[in-house]
Amino acid sequence: MTFGDIKRWLYRDNRPNWIAKALNRFWAWVHASGIAPNYLVTLDVVGRKSGKIISFPLVMTVINGERYLVSMLGKDAQWIKNAEVVGGKAVLRCGGRTPVMLEAVQVEQRAPIIKAYLKRAPGARPHIPVNKDAPLEAFETIADQYPVFRVVAV
Repeated sequence: MTFGDIKRWLYRDNRPNWIAKALNRFWAWVHASGIAPNYLVTLDVVGRKSGKIISFPLVMTVINGERYLVSMLGKDAQWIKNAEVVGGKAVLRCGGRTPVMLEAVQVEQRAPIIKAYLKRAPGARPHIPVNKDAPLEAFETIADQYPVFRVVAV
């Protein structure tokens, strides 16, 4: 069994199983604590069903000074659905707390961001069907399937 097989098993049908949920809680704590590199962040959003704060460990990509978050699980990721319901309002944690707005990036602009994201986030590679070293054109063909958000401090 490869690393990719394990990652796909942990997120079968784009939903984390109980092991992935436990690992996500642990990594959310590590990312939020500030002891990890600053591109490993925790995103806090209000749950659309529970109304409680839900934390997601994510990898942030920075291009030309702009910060971006990519959904490795595509459009149906829970953090995407939660963020949409609250109009993009969230809190980014990485040693501190920063209120942010998540602004959707147009499909035509996503390819270079997704490519940079895959270079930074090896755990996402099994979920995105393009090699991290593929030409930009390969990322353009899948860009509509993977939401990207620009992170704007409020």
